[in-house]
Amino acid sequence: MAEVLVLAGPGKTRATCALLTLARRIGAPAAVAGGKAASKALGRYGAAKIYSSSAPELDEHPVAARVELLVHLARQNPPAAILIASGRDGLEIAGRVAVRLDSGFLNDVIDVTPGPDGPIAVQSVQGGAYLVESSVVRGVPVLAVRTEEVTITLSPTEPAITPVRMSFPDGVRAVRQVARAKPKDLSTAAVIVAGGRGVGSPEGFELVKRLAAALDGVPAGSHAAAEQGWCPPEMQVDQVGKIVHPSLYLALGISGSLRHRAGMHGATTVVAIDSDPQAPIFQLSDLGAVGDVHEIVPELLAEIERRRALPMIPEA
Repeated sequence: MAEVLVLAGPGKTRATCALLTLARRIGAPAAVAGGKAASKALGRYGAAKIYSSSAPELDEHPVAARVELLVHLARQNPPAAILIASGRDGLEIAGRVAVRLDSGFLNDVIDVTPGPDGPIAVQSVQGGAYLVESSVVRGVPVLAVRTEEVTITLSPTEPAITPVRMSFPDGVRAVRQVARAKPKDLSTAAVIVAGGRGVGSPEGFELVKRLAAALDGVPAGSHAAAEQGWCPPEMQVDQVGKIVHPSLYLALGISGSLRHRAGMHGATTVVAIDSDPQAPIFQLSDLGAVGDVHEIVPELLAEIERRRALPMIPEA
């Protein structure tokens, strides 16, 4: 039975256990543990082998070094598949590994089953509206898995620990990391304020940023705002951008196309402001205001400031 390489996270994470659960269906799970990563505890979830490396590059440059480690192992002994948890780093690692191995890559995977010509991946598409089955037709299948959708099961075994000793290329060691403030991640934000075509201009988009700051939230944009250059692509919320699940989502000047709703339909509470009373976004909103964003948002900001200025009432 061919090995299935599973990129392990630090410690015994739920994501790694979910990947091992899927890997058992299509081959012999082999966890690839780097830096301060997993131990024999992964054997409880079916890891038949653990490739372990303590190279400092894995802690100093986690993305580039893990790409090198997976490529090195895959070239030594081609696996049945490579499973990586989705996420910013995971998607980058998976894409780079697929390019290096000249292999196919599938993302948004939520399940894997064996097939006659290799693993068959079940993908969630269109914001979860459809499930499709896909398979890779060239090279080693590289699958980015949405591990939160996987039910974990135990399969205790005693893993064999295999140390990995390899030299990393100069390009990995030469990378310099510059300390900078880490931006808030849209995918984990509790409050998101998004602007669309209705904000009208880069100056209008500043209202989005001001309201997000006032609510201690994260600014975002629709595909129209990103196409206009009012916000960077990494701030785009839709089916090809970020899929978000905030507690509060404020849509400013966003009509609510299908692709945008696919990116934010998981929000707990949706508040929409748009000048078109027939805008589709109102079908999804818990509270809607029909009007000009440039008139309503300044009043909203003023009310937030007014309430913050009120004296605190002592508890009885």
